[in-house]
Amino acid sequence: QVQLVESGGGLVQAGGSLRLSCAASRRTFSIRAMGWFRQAPGKEREFVAAISWNGGSTYYLDSVKGRFTISRDNAKNTVHLQMNSLKPEDTAVYYCAASSITMPTTTRAAYDYWGQGTQVTVSS
Repeated sequence: QVQLVESGGGLVQAGGSLRLSCAASRRTFSIRAMGWFRQAPGKEREFVAAISWNGGSTYYLDSVKGRFTISRDNAKNTVHLQMNSLKPEDTAVYYCAASSITMPTTTRAAYDYWGQGTQVTVSS
C-alpha cells in the first residue's frame, strides 16, 4: 500500500506560480513512475505530467509544456509540480498518482495509488 498526500494548492492570480508537493508513505516510491492529473468541474480527470522512477524521463500535457515542471526526490519520497504562468483554465483539483511501472505514462489505468487531491484556483 502506498499512501500519497498532496499539498501546496491554493488561490493565485493569472500569471502567478504555485508548487505542489506529494509525499509518499513507502520506500517502494523510488521504483515507481509518478504522475500528476487534474480534474475541473464537469470534466474528465486528465493527465498533466509524469516522471520516471529515476527522474530521467518526463511527459507533459501539451498545454502545460514550458510552464509546468515535474521533479522528484527519492531520498525524501516526494514528487513536486512547479506551476508557472498559471492560467484560469488550469483551475482544477490536482491529484498525485503512483504508477505500477517504472517509466512515465499518460495512461490513467497504469496508476494504482492516488492522493486525495489539492485545489488549485487561478483567478483572471
